[in-house]
Amino acid sequence: MAGTSAKMPVAAMKLLLVRPKVPAPLDPNFTPLILAKKNYLKAVEGSGTFLEWALPRADGVGRYKLPVFADDNANIDASIYLAGVLIQEMMWQRSASELLLSGPTKICEALKVAFSIGGAYEYEVLQMPKVCGTPDKAFETKIVPAPQLPAAADTPQVCGTVANGCRLAFDLGKSDVKTVAVNDGEVLYSKETEWDVTNPDPDYHFKVITDALKLAKEPLPRVDAVGGSATGTISGKNEATWCDIFPNVPPDVYQAKVVDIFSRITKEVAGDVPLKVINDGEVTALAAFQKIQKGNIMGISMGSSEGGGYSNADGNLMGWINELCYIKLDLNPEAPTDPWTKGNHRGISHMYLGQRGATKLAAKGGVKVPENFVYPHPDMCTIKHEDHAGCLKLIQKAMADPEQEPQVKEIYETCGVYLGYALAQYSEFYPIDHVMILGRVSKGKGGDLMLDTAKKVLAEEFPEYSHIQFHTADDHFKAVGQCIAAAALPTIA
Repeated sequence: MAGTSAKMPVAAMKLLLVRPKVPAPLDPNFTPLILAKKNYLKAVEGSGTFLEWALPRADGVGRYKLPVFADDNANIDASIYLAGVLIQEMMWQRSASELLLSGPTKICEALKVAFSIGGAYEYEVLQMPKVCGTPDKAFETKIVPAPQLPAAADTPQVCGTVANGCRLAFDLGKSDVKTVAVNDGEVLYSKETEWDVTNPDPDYHFKVITDALKLAKEPLPRVDAVGGSATGTISGKNEATWCDIFPNVPPDVYQAKVVDIFSRITKEVAGDVPLKVINDGEVTALAAFQKIQKGNIMGISMGSSEGGGYSNADGNLMGWINELCYIKLDLNPEAPTDPWTKGNHRGISHMYLGQRGATKLAAKGGVKVPENFVYPHPDMCTIKHEDHAGCLKLIQKAMADPEQEPQVKEIYETCGVYLGYALAQYSEFYPIDHVMILGRVSKGKGGDLMLDTAKKVLAEEFPEYSHIQFHTADDHFKAVGQCIAAAALPTIA
């Protein structure tokens, strides 16, 4: 049964649809979730009624307590809708093997239906078992007494930081495979190889990555360890439990040939050497920590999609999945859908903080693009990235033209508005003092304008977060910093 999208009830709109102080020039109906939440909390203040939930996972528990309207209150639909969005948000921050609810009967029952097969969040219900590495265990939503909710818990992860010895590293993105060879911290080889993530054959992916690593291996006298990063969730055993760079591999084949693909690749290329693979956004955060030597740093890569990672005050990872690209940013009822959730959701970050945030605005920003690059042409609404990469190049070229720049810059200002409100939203759960921004959307004068606009949002709408310092990836960081951070992940004697 196909799930129905989480549509906002009309009765909830008066509380949850809030105009931003800093509007998005090319997206005038952009309605930030963070502002909806602030307005809602003011309205519900003093209700004395709360909904609590727990999201257990293998190595921790996410907990939240939301004030809600009573079952007989006219605003109860706002409580139900917002709770669903916030539960979804926490799922993609941390993962969840089940959902435990405690609170008013009507709200809990509505959310139990929403987080079930056929409900508004069916996509999450079906994906979380895969994310958690337990695809055969169905996700369940249960209503329990508050004392039965487990306490919040996290398991911070310490990764290697020294790229000693002879190491290989790979970074699997949605557009290309990057491979490097490192000898005692010095990068000897670096190459990007394009690949087709939509190919349903896992043997194709195995060969592309293996061949690229064998080329990278040639300058090294030996291989002592292999480090890697990939989009999606990677288990502590280096298993590709849920990686959206293999979207079309059938589920049974995925379990047989993709889950252990990193271990098989390493054995094929280097034998039985230490291996450590983590999410690509986490590598960005670790590399940023090594670069600026300060913690509480969020790394955001604005490339094919949004990649995110976070390093705490000690420079360690939180043990969260940080799949920020699946988090809702925009409550506009007419916000765009995305091909990953197959139309089940609107306003998800995929369409705001990666290249699609810019390319969906190209025609509105006066960029002369082919008809099939004008969103929402069907070619722009698939998981393939090539057309978006081509469209972004046209945007960047137009931005460099003095005659077109006055209009085209509104694309980057709009993306900056998205980024500013997203950072404020993330800051509730991640103490952020620094943010490292990289990815093709952030390049050039347009990227600078985007960051300036994000800073304006924080200064004018969220002064409590205006202390956040922005950092960008210079050529050295992009070519060497992230590579060394990935290569350093496994520890060797």
